[in-house]
Amino acid sequence: MISIVAATEQDIPKIMEIEREAISPPWSHGALLDEISRDDSFFAVAVGDSSQLLGFIILRRMADEGELLQIAVEKDARRRGVADMLMGAAIGFAAENTLNAVHLEVRKSNEAAIALYKKHGFSSVRHRRDYFDSPVEDAVVMSRELTGESR
Repeated sequence: MISIVAATEQDIPKIMEIEREAISPPWSHGALLDEISRDDSFFAVAVGDSSQLLGFIILRRMADEGELLQIAVEKDARRRGVADMLMGAAIGFAAENTLNAVHLEVRKSNEAAIALYKKHGFSSVRHRRDYFDSPVEDAVVMSRELTGESR
């Protein structure tokens, strides 16, 4: 069974390990620590049966919208529904906090992530040329409205 719980300072070393495998460039220890203490951030981890941290997600509230800043799952835990659960929790947070929409940027080549976001109701709204570094790559900007029955 997988649980989604608030991230803590003790989770940061494992989050950084997952980041190094999945996100380029990864955030610093200080940036992750700052994010945990923010009142406007949903920073959660997925924890497996053996209390192993399997993945994490960061969504930041900005006025009446949210921005998905990061989501990553440990390599050995991929394709087991962990990212799906993390996305569901973040969308639930957004809806509970009456956000009107959630936005994100994803690497154009990251087909698995784009499929996950589409599954959760996101659609492509534009492209940003050379948005990502290490390596340089275009971004697909995606958005999901959270009005009416979506909330």
